[in-house]
Amino acid sequence: MANEILLMADVLSREKSVDKDVIFEAIEAALATATRKRHREDIEARVSIHRDTGDYDAFRRWEVIDDEEELEFPSRQIRLTQARLDHPDLEIGDFVESPLEPVEFGRIAAQAAKQVIMQKVREAERERIVAEYSPRQGEMISGVVKRVERGDAVVDLGGAEATLPKSAMIPREGLRPGDRIRAILRDVRPAIRGPQLFLDRVTPALLLQLFRLEVPEAGEGIIEILSAARDPGLRAKIAVKSNDTKVDPVGACVGIRGSRVQSVSNEIAGERVDIIKWSDDAAQFVINALAPAEVESIVVDEETNSMDVVVDERQLSQAIGRGGQNVRLASELTGWEINILTDQEAAEKAEKESVEVRNMLMEQLDVDEDVGAILAQEGFTSLEEVAYVPRQEMLDIEEFDEGLVDELRRRAEDALVTRAIVQEEALKMAEPAADLLEMEGMDEHTARLLASQEVRTMEELAECAVDEVLDIIPSMEKTRAEELIMTARAPWFAEEEEAQA
Repeated sequence: MANEILLMADVLSREKSVDKDVIFEAIEAALATATRKRHREDIEARVSIHRDTGDYDAFRRWEVIDDEEELEFPSRQIRLTQARLDHPDLEIGDFVESPLEPVEFGRIAAQAAKQVIMQKVREAERERIVAEYSPRQGEMISGVVKRVERGDAVVDLGGAEATLPKSAMIPREGLRPGDRIRAILRDVRPAIRGPQLFLDRVTPALLLQLFRLEVPEAGEGIIEILSAARDPGLRAKIAVKSNDTKVDPVGACVGIRGSRVQSVSNEIAGERVDIIKWSDDAAQFVINALAPAEVESIVVDEETNSMDVVVDERQLSQAIGRGGQNVRLASELTGWEINILTDQEAAEKAEKESVEVRNMLMEQLDVDEDVGAILAQEGFTSLEEVAYVPRQEMLDIEEFDEGLVDELRRRAEDALVTRAIVQEEALKMAEPAADLLEMEGMDEHTARLLASQEVRTMEELAECAVDEVLDIIPSMEKTRAEELIMTARAPWFAEEEEAQA
């Protein structure tokens, strides 16, 4: 019998990659259950297996409770004073034990042991998987499709199974059992039931890591593969940079006769990949990203993080791409909002903006149409510019004399002071809710600015888009606006996770 226990522990430990102590503990729990069932009383029992011989001892246990506490289970509890008669060092919560005749490890005990062991093994396997794969989140891993269930693929990683949800599959890829695939390990969940590992084949991170695998120069640091944008299964763009002037980063990623880019494309269901040369000049980077379309001119607006790109009428469809694909991918790759315009559209937009600026300056400076038009033509777009640009710049305008320049600057300064007073009063009147004020990353000034524009609670902030927040607080960095909105939305995600659980 002892040999049988040792053999069971050894076999299960090797087959399931589980520590032997886990198996022994499971057998001990099963034998303790069988021991309790043999007695008519509702006793507590403990079994201890000798790890070297396989022999085991059984003990009956009584939990030590406070003298004042009610003896609810006399067959399993003992008061402290009584317990200390034989064991003076005992404390409340300790156990008093006496030897019991151990049960035989027969058919019933073996069956009970099997159930407990398998449960322990499953728990240990899940803990092992979480411990092994948690540090690898975000890495690219490979596996073999084992089966497809309700549209999701179950992938064998060799020692663990992962789920590739349908939403994270490349459209129209048609995975089948036996297919070997690569994917990004997106999530590791220490769940009690259900899948724990989740893969992703549509994330741009997969494209980046595939190229880093295929291009040796990337591993050596000669080439950097910086960013990627994808329309999964159809088209993608990656940005590359060379740290060695003698090495062409685009050519290195394409490979001889396109071998490297083709290898990556084959891995992601034939997705066409454009390789774009990165530039530290944002305008040039956008021009490169829009290739093969040719750009005639480009206007950069750093405040709105956008660019107006002017192309020839004949290049318009190519620049935009089918369904807006080319410009959308270029925008995602570069991080800039890109507006594609023809010459005529650019001229019309410039004229419209000029009229809007002229009318704004006429109203706020109380000047006639001619003065407003001259200021707009000379590039003045705000009261701040009129008030604070060097005086000589305004004197250099042919139509302006010293008296007019000084009067315009005085009016602009007065208007700015008036605006500041109005804004300050609005801030004093604004009353943000407590949850907005106490939200992580929030300060009182920002909260009052938001409240002054009817965004008073976390819920209302969560419903805002980034552009809406930036319209309220133009001086705020886009990244901070995104962080505040995501913090405000955190309760939404928590509710979704609870619902899924």
